[in-house]
Amino acid sequence: MTTRREFIGNAAAGLAGAVFVGCDFLGAGHVQAQDAPARRRNVVVSGRRVTTVDVHAHCAFPEATALMGVKPEPPNLVMADERIRDMDAQGIDVEALSINPFWYKADRDVAQAVIKLQNEKLAELCAAKPDRFVAFATMALQYPDLAVAQLEQGVNKLGLRGVSVGAHVEGLELADPKFHPVWAKAEEMGALVFIHPVPESNKRLAGNGGLGNTIGFPLDTTIALSHLIYEGTLDKFPGLKICASHGGGYLGSYPERSDAVCDAFPGRCTAPLKRKPTEYLKQLYYDSIVFSPEAMRHLIAEVGVGQIVLGTDYPFAWNKTAVDRILATPGASDAELAAMLGDTACRLLWIKPA
Repeated sequence: MTTRREFIGNAAAGLAGAVFVGCDFLGAGHVQAQDAPARRRNVVVSGRRVTTVDVHAHCAFPEATALMGVKPEPPNLVMADERIRDMDAQGIDVEALSINPFWYKADRDVAQAVIKLQNEKLAELCAAKPDRFVAFATMALQYPDLAVAQLEQGVNKLGLRGVSVGAHVEGLELADPKFHPVWAKAEEMGALVFIHPVPESNKRLAGNGGLGNTIGFPLDTTIALSHLIYEGTLDKFPGLKICASHGGGYLGSYPERSDAVCDAFPGRCTAPLKRKPTEYLKQLYYDSIVFSPEAMRHLIAEVGVGQIVLGTDYPFAWNKTAVDRILATPGASDAELAAMLGDTACRLLWIKPA
């Protein structure tokens, strides 16, 4: 059986001559003339060069999506040479790649094929550019026994750095006991779980403003985290490391209501919890995709600066100035800025800083 080290070494050797052009990114049939590369922005805090890590960066592989009869949208989800140019311009050293789940409806055989192909492609890509990319494994969460095996294979054999999941699985909450074996394995391995919303069709979110994403995505994350808290999942797996996308949704903006409900309506809090609901927020991690210095200040006040990690949502244009937004955080010390920019993510994702 090929070991994790052998896989990474072989993939890197096989891709050492790849030309990063066009939509192929891992190689091309011909070489095109390239513009002069943009100067790479180095982020320095108090005289120290910080390795910046983007925990929220998406990609897709057409070979995998084709197994489900779909195409990557938008097209720049497919890895291309422009990605590194954009990273350099923004001051992003390392992207932690994730793939939003589109396979939760698939039957077991198709889901297994999609995940196998995706995880191998992710590992090959990271091996080809180990200084610029790490990745979260994907898994067929609708089949927990399969998901456990895919998590182990992805991290232990392919060198991936955690696992990405949707905020629900076809309407089934992540707190459902069905998924306990997956969280037990992730806790045992020390693997970070990155939670991202799942697009839904909802008539109330139709119309102007793109509400399915604008408010639907953070709401989806809020619901997922709230179930993990109130159903006792975080008590059952206290060592589980979770990173919530989009600043954790709305929990950080209105947290005290989560405590007040159990006092005002004790009959609605029937599962005994070891702590107040808001205290669990301080053990989770959150990407920095909030939209003002005050929003960042408030999130830090609620969850702690050590729980914030840099996120851009690339290639989606929500957060093109993620580094500068963190640097503008009111009252943050140099050590706290460095932690948010990359030090914390390096620890969570087993990245050796440059």
